[in-house]
Amino acid sequence: MSEHDASAAGLNARQTDDDRQPAGKAGVSEQTLLEQMGGVSGLAYSAVPIVVFVVVSSFTSMMPAIWASIGVAVAIAIFRLVRKEPLQPAISGVLGVAVCSFIAYRSGETKGFFLLGIWTSLIYGGVFLVSVAARWPLVGVVWSALNGLGMEWRKQRRAMRAYDIATLSWAAVFGAKYVVQQWLYDNDQTGWLAFARIAMGYPLTGIALVVTVWAIRRAKKVAEEAAVAAA
Repeated sequence: MSEHDASAAGLNARQTDDDRQPAGKAGVSEQTLLEQMGGVSGLAYSAVPIVVFVVVSSFTSMMPAIWASIGVAVAIAIFRLVRKEPLQPAISGVLGVAVCSFIAYRSGETKGFFLLGIWTSLIYGGVFLVSVAARWPLVGVVWSALNGLGMEWRKQRRAMRAYDIATLSWAAVFGAKYVVQQWLYDNDQTGWLAFARIAMGYPLTGIALVVTVWAIRRAKKVAEEAAVAAA
């Protein structure tokens, strides 16, 4: 499961939590988010094909590394199926490894395995940034669309600011990933690319999710205060 899948899973997990629990019980939402990612094992499994690709390519060549990483990703999916664990993270992992491997094959370079992540980081970061500049912060838009809340929060300055901050945190996360990994790519640092891909994945995404939860709660509080004032 990629870090970009994690952001969507976090919003869905938070939605489920708000339906079932009071706003103060943050532990439930965190547990649900972890389950959406496939649990702790899911986080570990997502890094295995990347490590295998780098290790095998360093000892042999690109093609054996491609087949080894795909084989490991499929093996993990089968293992999760046998254990009756959530398959969505495993399926996403197989598809992600397959696409990255295809790009590496077409580019003829081992480092091409990481191009998809670099490009998507640039695109995602740009989309989040543009949404803030256009005064339609993407975190607020997505959350409101998922919950059918409407866009009244855009008229509330404090709610708007909270969603701006959350959206900018996502833009910063994707921007940092792009800058660091593009620099490593340009300098042919394939091993460090793998390290950066893993190290800058879920940890940075987790920080952005924390800011997102804060923004959602703040916007909800502002809406409640506005409703009380109107009453």
